[in-house]
Amino acid sequence: MRTATVPRQQWTGVATMTGSGLSNQVGAALGSLAFPVLGPVGVVAVRQYVAAAVLLAVGRPRLREFTRRQWWPVGLLAVVFGTMNLSLYSAIERIGLGLAVTLEFLGPLALALSAARRRVDACCAVAAAAGVVVLLRPRPSTDYVGMGLGLLAAACWASYILLNRTVGRRIPGAQGSAAAALLSAVTFLPVGVLVAVRHPPTPTALACAVAAGVLASAVPYLADLLALRRIPAQTFGLFMSVNPVLAALVGWVLLGQALGGWEWGAVGAVVAANAVSMMTRRD
Repeated sequence: MRTATVPRQQWTGVATMTGSGLSNQVGAALGSLAFPVLGPVGVVAVRQYVAAAVLLAVGRPRLREFTRRQWWPVGLLAVVFGTMNLSLYSAIERIGLGLAVTLEFLGPLALALSAARRRVDACCAVAAAAGVVVLLRPRPSTDYVGMGLGLLAAACWASYILLNRTVGRRIPGAQGSAAAALLSAVTFLPVGVLVAVRHPPTPTALACAVAAGVLASAVPYLADLLALRRIPAQTFGLFMSVNPVLAALVGWVLLGQALGGWEWGAVGAVVAANAVSMMTRRD
């Protein structure tokens, strides 16, 4: 009876992760539909508000009990959180969803490979680097600013992971993440007001921005919590690598952002590098 339960839990976890990835990318795609009215800054502001509301409800941080040693990584995490989302959405506006998410994914991939000392990980790093070279190769239509924003999002995601570990060690539960989301939302509050005054949001644009916050922040966060209870962390990391592929497919279906053969090859190289590294990991 127990042996039948474990696979069922794992399949449930995999299904939850797949749904989480689709939700994340569909949310980003819907958010991009609001760019003509709100711009990436306005969409990110709304997303930060939604993320703060969800994390505050889940984490319930006791802010008055935080010490200075706890506050400084929370403050850095808030800065990185906002910068990561702003750079990603700005990259999506310029180079499309699939390529932006692929570049952003290099952050956690580089972090994982940097801590490894195996020959297979070196080969994976070379494969991922080859994918980046393909994406960044000079062409008349190359948007280097968009590519740079995608790489900035990657650096922020890697920093986000490291800071989350520090916050998690110093503050119990999700209190630290909730406090960081609150600080980030407060920082974006005047930005959101300014955007609303200069470019009054239409109901459709506002609905798309809120949907981005729910689908790309609230749903993935809660889904990942449920998935990690059912599947090993290694499997979780492996399925995280599917996000660039999901982003490319969602961008093609919902936004009409088709990738060429070279771009698909680059996305495949980055995904394969992570998949091989995760599948051959023994610890």
